[in-house]
Amino acid sequence: MATYETFASVYDAVMDDSLYDQWTDFSLRHLPKATDKKKLLELACGTGIQSVRFAQAGFDVTGLDLSSDMLKIAEKRAASAKQSIDFLQGNMLDLSQAGQYNFVTCYSDSICYMQDEVEVGDVFKQVYDALEDDGVFIFDVHSTYQTDQVFPGYSYHENADDFAMVWDTYEDEAPHSVVHELTFFIQEADGNFSRHDEVHVERTYDVLTYDILLEQAGFKSFKLYADFEDKEPTKTSARWFFVAQK
Repeated sequence: MATYETFASVYDAVMDDSLYDQWTDFSLRHLPKATDKKKLLELACGTGIQSVRFAQAGFDVTGLDLSSDMLKIAEKRAASAKQSIDFLQGNMLDLSQAGQYNFVTCYSDSICYMQDEVEVGDVFKQVYDALEDDGVFIFDVHSTYQTDQVFPGYSYHENADDFAMVWDTYEDEAPHSVVHELTFFIQEADGNFSRHDEVHVERTYDVLTYDILLEQAGFKSFKLYADFEDKEPTKTSARWFFVAQK
């Protein structure tokens, strides 16, 4: 499982900021409208950019992430934005101590980091138990088209004054799975660059599998969309969005 130890320090620099606007807009369109403040848990909150967006939109936000390095950045970001957000270090496979929420989100294909469908189902069950009655769970994943046709052979290079990154993606052995190999060159205090290597494995499944796992977890219904739009997926959609209700 990826730890993002090195990635945390350059994550914001390589992420497309416009994605957070799109995640926020999609969420606001699909979360029930209410005048009172609603409790929202953001799984895999990373460096807290999305958590701050949710807090600014009026939600009572808690962010959970596996990486303490990411959470340190998130806490500073929330403080700078003058937003009161609770950040918890934890694994989405065990939300027993996370509390109860009206809404849970899990974006940036974080579900795809689960090792297999058993773990995905376990996450869904954990989320179901953490939701209040009629609560809403929104998450996105890579489509099978993205993992099977787009990602294999993908390469991305980023160069800045104080770091450089090489990101290559290959097809993995399991169906609809890929391996991201990341190499970072980060400038140290003495001016020299140090090299860091990380490997991130992602896997997705067909829509029917997600459907079955959500139903097994107890969710009574879900709607499926694609690529941040309120439209049904096509054969070439890159990202699937699920909006499930308890």
